[in-house]
Amino acid sequence: MHDRRTLIRNSMLLGAGMALLPQPGFAKADARAAIRKAALANKAADIKRLQDWIGLPTIAAENRNVAEGAAYMEELAKAAGFTGVRQVKTDGLPGVVGFMDNGAKHTLGIYFMYDVKQFDPAEWQSPPLEARLVDKPGWGQVVIGRGAVNQKGPEATLLAALHAMKAAGVNPPVNLVLVAEGEEEIGSPHFRQIVETPDVLAALRKTAGIFIPAGWQNANGKVDVNLGSKGIIELELIASGEKWGRGPKQDIHSSLKAMVDSPVWRLVHALNTLVTPDGNTVAIDGWFENVRKLTPREKELIAKVASAGDEAQQKAQLGVTHWIDDLPYNQALERLAQEPTVNIEGLVAGYTGPGGKTVLPGRAVAKLDLRLVPNQTRAEATQKLRAHLDARGFKDIELNVSGGYDPTETAESSRLIQAELATYRALGVEAALNPRLAGSWPGAVFTAPPVSIPAGHFGLGSGAGAHAPNEWYLVESTNPKVAGITDATMGYVEIMYQLAAGR
Repeated sequence: MHDRRTLIRNSMLLGAGMALLPQPGFAKADARAAIRKAALANKAADIKRLQDWIGLPTIAAENRNVAEGAAYMEELAKAAGFTGVRQVKTDGLPGVVGFMDNGAKHTLGIYFMYDVKQFDPAEWQSPPLEARLVDKPGWGQVVIGRGAVNQKGPEATLLAALHAMKAAGVNPPVNLVLVAEGEEEIGSPHFRQIVETPDVLAALRKTAGIFIPAGWQNANGKVDVNLGSKGIIELELIASGEKWGRGPKQDIHSSLKAMVDSPVWRLVHALNTLVTPDGNTVAIDGWFENVRKLTPREKELIAKVASAGDEAQQKAQLGVTHWIDDLPYNQALERLAQEPTVNIEGLVAGYTGPGGKTVLPGRAVAKLDLRLVPNQTRAEATQKLRAHLDARGFKDIELNVSGGYDPTETAESSRLIQAELATYRALGVEAALNPRLAGSWPGAVFTAPPVSIPAGHFGLGSGAGAHAPNEWYLVESTNPKVAGITDATMGYVEIMYQLAAGR
């Protein structure tokens, strides 16, 4: 927990900007103080809300808790004060939308994902659905569970802000539009159907922008304000004896390899053509034709991030000792923002259990993700991958795209980005502009026509382990530079005020 001096300092910071927008029933300097008091009183309930949500995983890839997850998202939205809450049907999993008309001049969009990645309980030190509270040295008390930081923890914290404002009798100073989906972790294949529902589209186009809640403060309390994100395509490449017309249609004894072709080796050879021999540069025909190079301003921002960053800490956190080609930190970060990638997520073929099993598999699958940068598109990249394989004689290899979306870009001068920067300044948090997040989210659905609004990430707090075992989210901070759940709650309150006050 923050010490008393930190709490007093944060309370002063949170109250300092209240003169920007008075609220009915409160003196100008009192609204944030009243909201913070309510947030402190609600803390146990806020943590319990997150724990309960973690206990109900919606996993699109497994068709798990589809109806239950959507219904629970509806309940959460209604309890937080959204009206007109309903499910929006798609050709896949449903979305959930809600609205909050506070009679304000400006409107803010909020993007939620209510689904999470798959998990193997055997890999976890703490059961992934029990959401236990655990002490984490150097950080404080954390919730451990699947979805804790990606993204239920930050999203539950934003909901906590709305509950605190309601308990304090304070109307949010902006109108709100909530759009939630249950397929983000499989590449949001039907998300556009939700966003382009007529009343949802009309509401979104009135917003100053939309953000996904995040908890990415590092150990020094610093955050990045991302001006974009890479796009992604998730897909499978499948080689089989049946499609190839060579090799077995099913697993056979491995002794027969002397006279029978192998679909697994065929897949390996096809994969080798996609990248340079070191595996680090995409070699798909025409891949870089439309790639936009970093601008001088983007390189300037990356240089600032590098100079203020802790390279050794980042390497230790990632468990690596070298960057590609032993690049210096600044160049490695430029490459992170600039380069599109082809990554093998997994290879599945034959027997993978204990010991050996002498088989010649009849089928092999490679699970890939392709990261895209401006001005690439999902459609272009998929077409080029197919053409590349065909040109090299791999027409039999199946290409199954499960989801994905284009890269995202938002102007530094946009009201949303400026509100984020103003919020961090008001709270005494050091923020750095980052040209592009190497990760992906479906922000391009918002930034591209027909919506065409700014989109980004925002939030205080911290966590780690997204998609990995022992994922965690900080709720009680022992690090005075990093927000626990109450301070992070007040961060979401603050950005509403900053957005309302902006010109």
